[in-house]
Amino acid sequence: MHRLAVVALLISSGIVPASAKKKTSPKPASNKAQIEAATRLQVFLDRANFSPGRIDGRYNDFTWMALALYRESRGEQPQAPPSHRQARQTLAPDVNGLDLGSIESAFIPYTLTEADLQTVGRLPGNVAAKAKLKFLPYRDPADAIAEKFHCDIHFLEQLNPGKLKRLKVGDQLKVPNVEPFELASVKDIQPGSETASQAANEVEDQPETQASTPGENGAPRNVSTKVDTKTNMLGVFENEKLIAAYPVTVGSAHTASPIGDWKVRGVAKLPRFRYDKEMLEHGQRSGNFYMLPPGPRNPVGVMWIALNKKGIGIHGTNDPGSIGHAVSHGCIRLANWDVVRLATKIKPGDNVSIH
Repeated sequence: MHRLAVVALLISSGIVPASAKKKTSPKPASNKAQIEAATRLQVFLDRANFSPGRIDGRYNDFTWMALALYRESRGEQPQAPPSHRQARQTLAPDVNGLDLGSIESAFIPYTLTEADLQTVGRLPGNVAAKAKLKFLPYRDPADAIAEKFHCDIHFLEQLNPGKLKRLKVGDQLKVPNVEPFELASVKDIQPGSETASQAANEVEDQPETQASTPGENGAPRNVSTKVDTKTNMLGVFENEKLIAAYPVTVGSAHTASPIGDWKVRGVAKLPRFRYDKEMLEHGQRSGNFYMLPPGPRNPVGVMWIALNKKGIGIHGTNDPGSIGHAVSHGCIRLANWDVVRLATKIKPGDNVSIH
């Protein structure tokens, strides 16, 4: 039983149901000190690459899971979580042994730049209209800043009451103290190998026997990725040691993620996406499709990690609020800020296990 199995304990405690949950907007936490303490823990875990998902100033389900996996990776005994959701969101977990002092402040001030506003634009709701654009941008400046700082949009509003409606260059906001996700830097990321320039979900199958890319000095790599479809968590292992974990969305019962062992083929940065409703809903390819341009609000986000099964990959999202709550069309979906970090840790030929 690999280490991700520890989160099965969280299921039995009621933290994460075996089936997907409907997305709901979180209610604001009431205690200022509790909000700051919860945010500090979330920032600490995020910086350690054990992602709590969207920063929301709460001891939410993924925060408890990320903390359990972080402790497990260090050979420590994970803390048993409270059995009720309300208790989990209000009771602080045991943080003894965590270097939370390394996070000088849970929040920092951030001043909007011209570059931030350049990522914002018109985003029609109609797929056909989206296909006519050259880039699928953020909906508004608040959308861009929330993703940049791994933040729940409602929490960003709570931190900056009345400020988000007419943001302009020079405005200052209070944001979580995470390592910012820089959209402009995605094109400069150096993954192990990039896929061809066709639509990300059009890459052909390859044999499962594809060899792993050698590590440093030609030594064999021993890096693998394991996806737990019951807990909506993805773990990265190096020499069987858990080194990172991220919340994910997996496929539904109707369009299930492909259970089994696969290989990483390559990475497409800022990919295009072939939107075929018949294929997405029923798994049947049709001639009625739209080719959607790249951008943070492309359905597969800013990164596509191709597996050796056509149409299936690990990718980003156009809706970070859906991670862990909605169901995908068979792929493994992460927040954009998490998928770019994952892409720097894996290479072609690495094993991906989905169970």
